Parts: sequence; C-alpha cells; structure tokens
Amino acid sequence: MTKPKFIVISEGIIEKIKSGEYQPGDQIPSENELIKQYRVSNTTARKSLLDIESKGWAKRIKGKGTFVLNRTPDHHLVRTLGSIMATRRGFHDSLIAEGFRPKDLVLEKAILPDGISTEIGGKHFIIDGPVLKIHQLRYADEEIIKDEIKYVSLKLCPNIHKKPTEISYFKAYETTYRLKIEEVKQTLSADITHPESKDNNFDLKQATPVFILDSAVVCANGKVVELERSYYRGDKYKFAIVANPEYHNTDPES
Repeated sequence: MTKPKFIVISEGIIEKIKSGEYQPGDQIPSENELIKQYRVSNTTARKSLLDIESKGWAKRIKGKGTFVLNRTPDHHLVRTLGSIMATRRGFHDSLIAEGFRPKDLVLEKAILPDGISTEIGGKHFIIDGPVLKIHQLRYADEEIIKDEIKYVSLKLCPNIHKKPTEISYFKAYETTYRLKIEEVKQTLSADITHPESKDNNFDLKQATPVFILDSAVVCANGKVVELERSYYRGDKYKFAIVANPEYHNTDPES
C-alpha cells in the first residue's frame, strides 16, 4: 500500500532528526519550503509538519517556524561553536525552540565608564568605555544551566541597556544597530566547580565539570561590540563545532 505523500515527507524529516542532521533547536523546512522542494500542495506540506509535531519530534512556534525538540535521554543541550545562526538566535529563543522553559536571574546590570579587555585564543580584544555589564544566571525548567557575564559597547550600541536581558543581543547588533559583524572568536575550556567555591552560582552539591566559553564579537571596522565569558554545566551540555562556517550578514527572521 502506497503511503500518503505527507507521511513520506514527514518520515524523511524525522529520519534526518534521528541521524543528527537536524539538531535540537534547529528549524526544519517551512511549509513554503516543503511546497517548493517536494512540489506538493500547501495542504500536504501543512499535514507533514503537523505529523512531525504530533509524533513529538518538533514544535511549532507561532510566527517563527517549527523547531526540533530536545529528545535526548539525558536532556543534554547541544551548542555549536562557529554557528552564526545559533549565535544569532540567542540563548532564550534556543531553549524555547527545544521545548524548555527559560528564565533569567540578573545578578548585576551596570554601566562601566572605563573600557574592558580580555585575551581569547592568544589575541587581545578591547572595548572602549562606556560598557554595559550584564551578569545573569540562565535557567532551563527551573534549573540553572549557564552562568553568563557579557560586556557590550555602549558606543556602538547606545541605549541597549534599556532592552530586556533575554533578547538576542547578536540579532540586535545586526538589526537595530546595523552593525556588520566580521568575526565571532570563541574558545572553549573546562574546569571543575566545587560546592564550596565562591564562584559556584549553580547551587551544586558535588564537584561538577563546567565548560568555560570565552567569546568576542568583532565588527567589520575591527571594533569589538561584545565580550563574553560564560560557564556551562558540563553535565547538561555537549558542544559541537562547525568547520569553516560561511557567514552572511543578513537581517535574520526568527
């Protein structure tokens, strides 16, 4: 018995999810993209997406698209270094796309009159003052999974301190401030956080590995718009790497 076309399409996309071609949080083809790719009607395309969602592989977010849910047995979050699209989407929207409930707890939000500098991968990066500093804890389903410290240039992004902290700052750089991003420099290291450590913001009860991600977002004129140091719980995260990513600075649509 021949399967309906919408089942053939949905099963093909589900196989791509199972194989890892589509990762948790990734957007699967839209209704219009399925129509073009498979030359089917909008009814067939819509039924394909509904079938994928009804089987628990993806979730539709109104006005944004359909995204792969996190079905890993241990609910590890996969983050991809070198992926501009993942960086552009932002932490908050990525969690929602994967089916988690995000929450932020701001520990510090301040304007530093002087600049700030750091070394990433053997290279110095400097932001001239004034600088916005945001230190916040990021939650997924009421559990702290990321301790994030971000510095943003107020010269390049005036009044960004008035925006809510859960936004995708990267997207704001591109769309609100029309900055042309040239490079995102990232390095990943690892350490052990102990319960008695003064830096233990995760409320850990036992020694736990953490990933430390240092990053710099650099504009086309060599100006640094953002520096970040974030700590990710090693028992909650896995990291992947994109080799030789191609970056196109376009206005994104979530």
